[in-house]
Amino acid sequence: MRAPRLTLLFKAAVGVMAVTALAACATTKDEPAAQVSAAQPPSLTTAPTEPEIMPARPPVVPGSLTHDIGADTPDRVYFEYDNADLSPEGMVALQKQAAWLQRYPTVTLVIEGHSDERGTREYNLALAARRAVAVRIFLMTNGVSAARLETVSYGKERPSCTASGDQCWRLNRRAVSTVKSTP
Repeated sequence: MRAPRLTLLFKAAVGVMAVTALAACATTKDEPAAQVSAAQPPSLTTAPTEPEIMPARPPVVPGSLTHDIGADTPDRVYFEYDNADLSPEGMVALQKQAAWLQRYPTVTLVIEGHSDERGTREYNLALAARRAVAVRIFLMTNGVSAARLETVSYGKERPSCTASGDQCWRLNRRAVSTVKSTP
């Protein structure tokens, strides 16, 4: 006698939980935001009834940071041979990137790790991945959300300089931050 009653209570509880879960997932119709006219200056005698809208910033387009924000914020940092440690110059550049990202909170970056042509393909992919992760961690410790940062490793597959030699190899040991395109 007790078992059927417990089964009935259990089924009722599961039903209530299911209905509650479905009700929580229900959507409501979105209403368009109220438009604020920029032509009318706010009255000094009355309290504002609507929040002020910040001036519009130019849209950020996918691509390199230097294309989007000018030469003020570098889009890349360079690394020493066989190393994924950030240099002091790299940290300064990344602090500027972090400040820029805080001004544009909807932007997502893809951090590309690269290496020079020396070494095996597998080794260079791993090294370039460590470089990209080093940049990501630095930006996160400077206030950028991890959800806004993606990493990709290209190893030696996408050199910025195709000649052989120290000068060219130095340019290829890098991490480049690019603005991710939105769907």
